[in-house]
Amino acid sequence: MSTAEWELEALLEYLKYSRGCDLTGYKRSSLVRRFRVRMGELKIDSYEDYLHYLQSHSQEYIHLLNTVLINLTSFFRDRDSWEYLANELIPKIIASKQPDEPIRVWSAACASGQEVYSLIILFAEALGIESCLQRLKFFATDWDKDALSQARNATYQPRDVSAIPADLLEKYFEQTEQGDYIFHRQLRRTILFAYHNLAQHAPMSKIDLLVCRHALMYFKWDIQITILIRFHYGLKNNGFLFLGKSEMVMTPRPIFTLINIKHRVYQKGLKLDVEEQLQLSSRSRPKPAINSLATDSRIWQTAFETSPAAQLAVDSNRCLIMANAKANTLFGLTLNDLGSSLESLPLGQLPGLCQSLEKVKRDRYPVRLENVAWKMANDTTYFDISITPVSNTDTQLICFTEVSPPPHKGRFLRWGFR
Repeated sequence: MSTAEWELEALLEYLKYSRGCDLTGYKRSSLVRRFRVRMGELKIDSYEDYLHYLQSHSQEYIHLLNTVLINLTSFFRDRDSWEYLANELIPKIIASKQPDEPIRVWSAACASGQEVYSLIILFAEALGIESCLQRLKFFATDWDKDALSQARNATYQPRDVSAIPADLLEKYFEQTEQGDYIFHRQLRRTILFAYHNLAQHAPMSKIDLLVCRHALMYFKWDIQITILIRFHYGLKNNGFLFLGKSEMVMTPRPIFTLINIKHRVYQKGLKLDVEEQLQLSSRSRPKPAINSLATDSRIWQTAFETSPAAQLAVDSNRCLIMANAKANTLFGLTLNDLGSSLESLPLGQLPGLCQSLEKVKRDRYPVRLENVAWKMANDTTYFDISITPVSNTDTQLICFTEVSPPPHKGRFLRWGFR
């Protein structure tokens, strides 16, 4: 470790134990960039000199947090994702409820509130303001107390609301004599604002929609896992997790299922195991990750989830344990299908599939099926299917590649053992 790295760690330890501000879970590259911004403003070159400056200037701590905890947020940031939320997710959430049943939403790392009020606008447009006032239970949390104060105040300058359509701005904001805009006073009463540390505090519970955008990316991988475990615990089984466009769920086990990769929407996957449940305790710390294994896991999962080909993973009993977004769409799979035997699902009837899985399990050698027909209501799609055993496990990976119809329709299946 270089001298500069030692000095940075000493600075972080000081902030953690002397000021109660734990930044040790953040990625070092992000911290270095932000510390350098503040140090550059003060014309300080080393972390050691900055630590001395911080110790002798009581107000510097506030300036540092304002630099490190950047609240880069805006109303309807990444508009196409918010349109997906309005047109796809919110209607599904409402449809899953009884007419008077509460809807619970959590905006984690809510910053100065623009995301919170964007969410409420979408729900109010879908439900109506009166119904929204009666049914919406909204939690908005952050660990930056100054940002929370701004969010509670709900007052924004004209440049802050420039992205809001004029009709919604008029409907949900009141303009003051000074020209500022204050969010709808009644709807604000549906929100519980609270100080909350994502990596240390217990999650909100029974959540239908959990929105945490552009916050996970600043944490190291092991801390992200801790946070995602807490999110899993807080969500209802049919609830949705909505992340930022630059973020993805990266966990050793598929505890989340990808619903839409473009907009980074997930639902619960596998249940938490005992070790993961222990991490829910604020006193528990995750085991240090082994860098090479962590990297391999993240690469494998990213390739699986983002593949343009439909992919599934099954266990030794041919039960579904994982499916990517393409497979979910193609075969009509849902969260409820996880753990089901392949034979009980429509895709399990594909000619030769289950027999081939048994052969791979026995021989531990890949198998390829060619020109397998998948018959749908109005169409038939043909696949080449590869089945591969995953090293040192009982898991098998199934990949479906779409191909042109075979020239001889009477012979729709050719075996290709290798």
